Amino acid sequence: MHRLDAARDYALGLFRIVVGFLFACHGVKTLFGVLGAHDTAPVGAWPGWWAALIQLVAGGLVLLGVGTRIAALIGSGSMAYAYFSVHVPQGLFPIENGGEAAAMFCWALLLLAFTGPGRLALTGALSALRPRGARVGAVPHA
Repeated sequence: MHRLDAARDYALGLFRIVVGFLFACHGVKTLFGVLGAHDTAPVGAWPGWWAALIQLVAGGLVLLGVGTRIAALIGSGSMAYAYFSVHVPQGLFPIENGGEAAAMFCWALLLLAFTGPGRLALTGALSALRPRGARVGAVPHA
């Protein structure tokens, strides 16, 4: 066992929090014109407004650790779409086409889709509060 193995789940949790926060910030920037944005995407405009909405919602869920795997998978797919539809026409490699952020988010979120949330996830805290054997959405007997 390697010395760092004991902290693996906590490192993964911190990685998830940072990636989720940064991904959500991209959505906030585009939707609300803050955080250094020069303009906003018109409501409902394809693909910019929808991509920003995915970034905000998926980033928030990943940040909190709620539905991490599915939110990360959807976010990863949206970044793959962004990379191939927006950046690749300007050049193949991310360094030449300005797609570094899209490529990094795509792979970081894909990693989280496979690994799960790690520690410090809201889902884990909520399941710890649930009585043993209780199912989510189950109606208690009166």
